[in-house]
Amino acid sequence: MTQTVVNTAQESPAAAAPPQAAPPGGRLRALDGLRLLAALMVACYHYGGRGGEITHAWGASPDRVFPVLHTPFAYGCLGVQIFFVISGFVICMSGWGRSPRSFLASRAARLMPAYWVAVVLVTAVFALPVVAYEAVSPSDALVNLSLLQQPLGVDRVLGVDWTLWAEVRFYALFAVCVVLPGATRRRVLVFCAGWILAAAVAQGARQPVLDLVLMPQYAPFFVGGVGLYLVHRDRRDPYAWGITAVGFLVGQHYAVRELWNAADPDAFAHRTSFGIVAVVALGFAAVAAIALGLLERVNWRWLTAAGALTYPFYLVHEHLGWVVVETLHRRLGVPSAATFALTVVSMLVLARVLNKMVEERLTPRMRKALAAPQG
Repeated sequence: MTQTVVNTAQESPAAAAPPQAAPPGGRLRALDGLRLLAALMVACYHYGGRGGEITHAWGASPDRVFPVLHTPFAYGCLGVQIFFVISGFVICMSGWGRSPRSFLASRAARLMPAYWVAVVLVTAVFALPVVAYEAVSPSDALVNLSLLQQPLGVDRVLGVDWTLWAEVRFYALFAVCVVLPGATRRRVLVFCAGWILAAAVAQGARQPVLDLVLMPQYAPFFVGGVGLYLVHRDRRDPYAWGITAVGFLVGQHYAVRELWNAADPDAFAHRTSFGIVAVVALGFAAVAAIALGLLERVNWRWLTAAGALTYPFYLVHEHLGWVVVETLHRRLGVPSAATFALTVVSMLVLARVLNKMVEERLTPRMRKALAAPQG
């Protein structure tokens, strides 16, 4: 992201599943692997599938650096949509049977510690005299720590944090509409159907406030993921399949509308509408396969460790990747393919450090503190 880009599949729902359900029985390691794959798709997009600051890092446009791969890399931005589908699945799972306090504590503790460190780290690196990229002002950097920089119109430290703002709004909607009254199958279905319908009305009404709250372009992906979690609980639930299908049908429309650029002669890479629909369909199909238990054999323990790298990797890979690419390729003369691989590896190593030093230490403490009853 997804996510988000965030996976809490290890947190089993407390509520018992219905008689025909296939309730989650442990960590879904295939979902961890899919999260990391989506993050690597986004990295491919940021390093070789678009223009902008990465052109300065390479010393040339990525379409010249990667004359064959730059077009496939351009589809990597759809990793974000796959994150949102995964997030819908996981948030419904983690919110089932939880109190609002526990749910919100879990979300805040999962999201914020690594985010705060990433903001500080990127701000500090960009402030170094040897780094050629402009840092945001100290005041704007402080606002970024609140995660409210986008609605406030403040310069962003992390280019990917717009997706976190979408995730936060999804968490808030789900908490108010589902977790607060208590998660049930019927309530989740009403939430999904109501959100899709309201988002469509908001799109037609062209009201900025409605767009801000209902997120028409992202709602179908979150809803599709929630529908697939209901499928995970009961694969014979026709309403869950219907919600998932509507999520895909509407979601692919928004993806094509936003990313199909065939009419733009100056476009960095020309994505086809078929290619966009195909990537979105593959994302939905992969989560569906996990929901149906078709990937139960993909249960390798290393996927859990790999999945734990996804969020910190996603946070730091873009901006710090610029610095690594420029250092390796322009200053040290490392070939482009090797620079690409080494940059990805270095960001994964940094993600491992952040996961061990920040997430594993601070997340449980923050969750415990926020979930504790207040006197």
